[in-house]
Amino acid sequence: MKKVMEPNLQCFMVFTLFGFVLTSFNEHLHNGTSHYSYCVLGAGPAGLQMGFFLSKAKRDYIILERNSGPGSFFNKYPRHRKLISINKIHTGRSNREFNLRHDWNSLLSDRPDLLFRRVSEEFYPPADAFPRYLSMFVKELGLKVKYGVDIGRIRSMPSAAGRSYILTDQHAADYSCSILLVATGLWVPQEVEFEGSDLVEGYESISTNPDDYKDQAVLILGKGNSAFETAQSILGRASRVHMLSSSPVRLAWQTHYVGDLRAVNNELLDTYQLKSLDGLVEAHLEDIVIAKQEESGRRRSKRGAKLYLGLQKYMQSSDERSGSTVSREELPAHYIDNFPLRKPYDRVIRCLGFRFNFSIFHSSACPPHSENAKGRLPGVTAWYEGKNTPGLFLLGTASHSRDYRASAGGFVHGFRYTARAVHRVLEYRYHGNTWPSTRLMTTQLMSWILKRVGEASGPYQMFEMLGDVILLHGSHCEYVEEFLLQALPQFSSLSGHQVSNHGLIVVVMQYGKKKIDFLGHGRAETEWKRAWKSNFLHPVLYYYDSLPTEQDMRMRPHGWPLPRPKAIHHMVEDFLTEWDAPLSHIQPLRRFLEHCVQTDLRAFSAETCFRSALTHRKAPLFCQQGYLNHHYGQRRRCVNEAGQVPAEKVTAGTSLGANPSLPNYLAPAGASVSSGLKLDL
Repeated sequence: MKKVMEPNLQCFMVFTLFGFVLTSFNEHLHNGTSHYSYCVLGAGPAGLQMGFFLSKAKRDYIILERNSGPGSFFNKYPRHRKLISINKIHTGRSNREFNLRHDWNSLLSDRPDLLFRRVSEEFYPPADAFPRYLSMFVKELGLKVKYGVDIGRIRSMPSAAGRSYILTDQHAADYSCSILLVATGLWVPQEVEFEGSDLVEGYESISTNPDDYKDQAVLILGKGNSAFETAQSILGRASRVHMLSSSPVRLAWQTHYVGDLRAVNNELLDTYQLKSLDGLVEAHLEDIVIAKQEESGRRRSKRGAKLYLGLQKYMQSSDERSGSTVSREELPAHYIDNFPLRKPYDRVIRCLGFRFNFSIFHSSACPPHSENAKGRLPGVTAWYEGKNTPGLFLLGTASHSRDYRASAGGFVHGFRYTARAVHRVLEYRYHGNTWPSTRLMTTQLMSWILKRVGEASGPYQMFEMLGDVILLHGSHCEYVEEFLLQALPQFSSLSGHQVSNHGLIVVVMQYGKKKIDFLGHGRAETEWKRAWKSNFLHPVLYYYDSLPTEQDMRMRPHGWPLPRPKAIHHMVEDFLTEWDAPLSHIQPLRRFLEHCVQTDLRAFSAETCFRSALTHRKAPLFCQQGYLNHHYGQRRRCVNEAGQVPAEKVTAGTSLGANPSLPNYLAPAGASVSSGLKLDL
């Protein structure tokens, strides 16, 4: 019997030990560390946009998302379920790049059909359409997204490569990476502490049923789009709606900042100006008090005690009051009988926007608070790397401190391009791939500039933030698209391109700086001789003979995107935003470029080139790089076939003295660019 039991006991011990090892291995695997080169935190539009670029470059990456699907912010916000991002499908053009100027929701990809229009054709789409579009984006591109990973702590540690970031989730599992790309957006409600703030409802939790506000007096704190969106939804039910904030209303069509109040939400402005019970008031929120007052001798309201707005300067100390109630003597109306907000309210709603979540960052990995936007955003460098956090980059709305209230970097149609710019920075810094560029003959430069200003979406949306950099090299040039303008002093170290002694030209889209009545007479400039007075979006070219320095950037004139250049050219604003008029746009541009490159850039017919070759020692550059170069090539082939060596070689040259050999892979310059033909390439 003993001999029979021993094998059974041995088997039992082996299986027990195997189970223990397997359990330990599973626990180690579950709580172990996963290593990646790139970690993208957040599967919103910015995170997925970066995921596409990393996937296309075949990098080792993972996108971590705390919720069960992409774009979870849009499952709740905006609360009243209408996006205010333009979805203009019918533009009359088939040019994809041009159409992206008017498609504010699609992400960039190499799939021409992967556009937001597949989920909605509405001009202002429903918010539920956006998560559907993002899910489609992930699925069709095969992006690597891991859902259900709620990162609660981020810290940095020294590594062999210099520094690595450790992300810890809700299960104590760690994710390690050399480069961390934070695309979490802004989702923590912005709050202001004042006496009685606990009596205020938040935008994130209010009822969106208009009937719940029937015959109620409502005070809304804030005057942004979320505040006006809320007001607009209850205008037909509430007895009156008042809005209070420290600053007056800023209208997007006046400021050209899409984060300001959009016309789609501004119906309350009508009812205010037409005196229909609604109104706007300015006061610092830190100075107000929200309190209750029990009205003695009256029947208590079924809705509970009324809420009164008071001012700190009229209040007794909190030690002398009982709870959150106030006496009549403490209300402003006791001192100012026509105080605008003297009537009580049934509800007070806070609509102050959102802020970045700094709480998940350990001190070793936490970017500083920005100096603007009331510190709601992290501070970043001109190339969107966190200040004092090398290897940690901010994407999307979280990176908006760089162009807060100045451009569109906080919105999809803007940050899809800054995400691409960040990826190009990463490709050069960590993989040695220079910023993409196009090599052009100098005679082709004007055509290329006209093509870009007439169709390019990146500089058009990220005006004064992204611009095209043209590196001049005599008879040819390098065209670098959509570089980060505020990082221009670091151009070579970020892009891998060098600036020659011929200088550079930067093409920027910008608005005029003069405050005008944007609906009044004389609002637009049409005379090309006064192009510098243009008020609406228009191209501006800056010529530098050398790369601007950091000090130049700091000393640039107020409101300028770049330092004062050696020469500057404004292309007069165009009602159609095409900039293709022969006299108003093309001819002045040619003269400016000729001044910069010190070369005649006119286009000539074959006959004129032939006559010039007979009567001049040096033909115009257009003829050298086009007609004469083509015919010389034919002559050389004939001579070589006859076994003879040509006595003279025709080469391209400029008055700057450069005489490099021309690239044979570029087509000769085409028809005259001053012909006025529409360049819809």
